[in-house]
Amino acid sequence: MSAMIDADIVARIIRETAETEILPRFGHLAADQIWEKKPGQVVTEADEAAEKVLSRRLVDLLPGSKVVGEEGVNADPALLRNLEGQGAVWVIDPVDGTSNFAKANPRFAVIIALVIDGVTRAGWIYDPVGDRMVVAETGEGAWMGGERLSVLPDGPLETLAGSVKRSAHLLSRVAKVGRKGSAAHDYLDLVTGILHFAHFTKLMPWDHAAGVLIHAEAGGYSRLLNGTPYQPVLCRTGLLLTPTEGCWRSLKALVE
Repeated sequence: MSAMIDADIVARIIRETAETEILPRFGHLAADQIWEKKPGQVVTEADEAAEKVLSRRLVDLLPGSKVVGEEGVNADPALLRNLEGQGAVWVIDPVDGTSNFAKANPRFAVIIALVIDGVTRAGWIYDPVGDRMVVAETGEGAWMGGERLSVLPDGPLETLAGSVKRSAHLLSRVAKVGRKGSAAHDYLDLVTGILHFAHFTKLMPWDHAAGVLIHAEAGGYSRLLNGTPYQPVLCRTGLLLTPTEGCWRSLKALVE
């Protein structure tokens, strides 16, 4: 895979797109630059503009590749089928955490994954406000700048912190749970010493393809709740990410 693209060039494209299409609009959106694409699902001018630029530049970087982007799929759901075939596919979430972004909350990010023949081979998560870029390639580890990242060590349930939809049952067994509106930031927290675990449902590929790879390359363990490995396709079962398989088994009983 590394022979096909240079991960640093992709990172530069992401940064430049954030600088031109996302950050100038952060905290400066007019009412007509924010709308609902579906009830309860906010989209902004920044989402659409960034996805167009990222799609064009990434396909130019890897001729013959295809794109599955959140906004593109909203307009044409058939694009999801690109992930079912052979070849290279860029999976793009131009602004993950759009509701936060629209409220001038800095907990948003850009997520890019490169899927080849149905397998995620590289992933990028970029926090524009914090200027944090996390990159992973299969077998190469997860990195932020020159620092190799790793998940937190396992521990007793009562010491663990996680991102889940708030659950009184789970909260009574672990140290802390919550959710703050950005899957990308949950993945960043999993590999930068803040969270031990995360649980997600309704798995849109642009939210999770890059993050699952980054988490695995940082030494984490994840499975769908049915016990099978995550694949970068639309999926409606739950996903649980933890430091170890033993921790996964302990938490699975609490999140189901």
